[in-house]
Amino acid sequence: MVHFVARRLVSALSVVLVTLVATFTLFFVAPTDPAGAICGERNCTQQRYNEIKRNLHLDRPKVQQFAEYVEGIVVGRDFVTSGFSQHCPAPCLGFSFKNDRPVYDMLSSRLPVTVSLVGGYAFLVLTIGVSVGAMAAKRRGTASDRFLMSTTLVVSSVPYYIVGLMVALYLTILYPILPRGGWTPPSENLAKWFGGLLTPWLVLGIYSCTDYARYSRGSMVETLSEDFIRTARAKGLSDRKVTYKHALRAGLIPVITIFGLDIAGSLSGAIFTEKIFDLPGLGNLVVDSVSNYDLPVIMGTVLLASVILVAMNFIVDITYSLIDPRVRLT
Repeated sequence: MVHFVARRLVSALSVVLVTLVATFTLFFVAPTDPAGAICGERNCTQQRYNEIKRNLHLDRPKVQQFAEYVEGIVVGRDFVTSGFSQHCPAPCLGFSFKNDRPVYDMLSSRLPVTVSLVGGYAFLVLTIGVSVGAMAAKRRGTASDRFLMSTTLVVSSVPYYIVGLMVALYLTILYPILPRGGWTPPSENLAKWFGGLLTPWLVLGIYSCTDYARYSRGSMVETLSEDFIRTARAKGLSDRKVTYKHALRAGLIPVITIFGLDIAGSLSGAIFTEKIFDLPGLGNLVVDSVSNYDLPVIMGTVLLASVILVAMNFIVDITYSLIDPRVRLT
């Protein structure tokens, strides 16, 4: 286990470093003008343009710029804006001249919103989605199986943003059956936090359950035909125990792989959900940053997304051996 963890950590750091180099190259080495994009076309004086260019050290060699950016992530950096020096503590992912704030502060203030949204969504897909898929696989070929799978196909055939907009329009505004989405920190009011996220949880979670139901069913159908399942039934184990204790554990392996990547992608920005239900999360921040050409924020979000993706892949690999004893860490 120790050797496996060490190898995976080295691999993870390598991926993050490559992403860092690629992102820096895309935003600061490509034939573009980052200072001009950050400053904007309107109300951009020459003084402010020169200030941004000087504080981003864009007049220095590219290798030195990259070294200073990495140094800022490790120990922090100092920026001068509007004539005042501001310290950006580590991990410093840059400074947003559009918002006059360190990028890390902006990301950390938005991350709890997205984590709360994705947490509820993950609970729904792992409970409802996997359970529906397991039940359909157990009743393969029956009317209930065909009904469940047909329903999931119909729901998933409609684009998600349309489903979200229809729910927000009809069930929260015209006919207020569900509460309108909103964000309240759980430390301030737990009931308002839950109520503000209930509708986004239901929309995102139930919609995604359709995909996980099909994934789970396909994996379970294959697992139920394995030799070890026939052996368990020959020993006299109940059908329920065979299905939900033995087959489900083995059938979850491909589902866990998809789930890990899905959670990583969602954490890096559930854009449609946050926009539709007015949640100030990472997805909203990314859209606003793209609209405002706030390159440091976009670059910081890309780096954060890569770290989350690598971390989730690492967790998935560890989870394999815990779910299925046939899997060995090599």
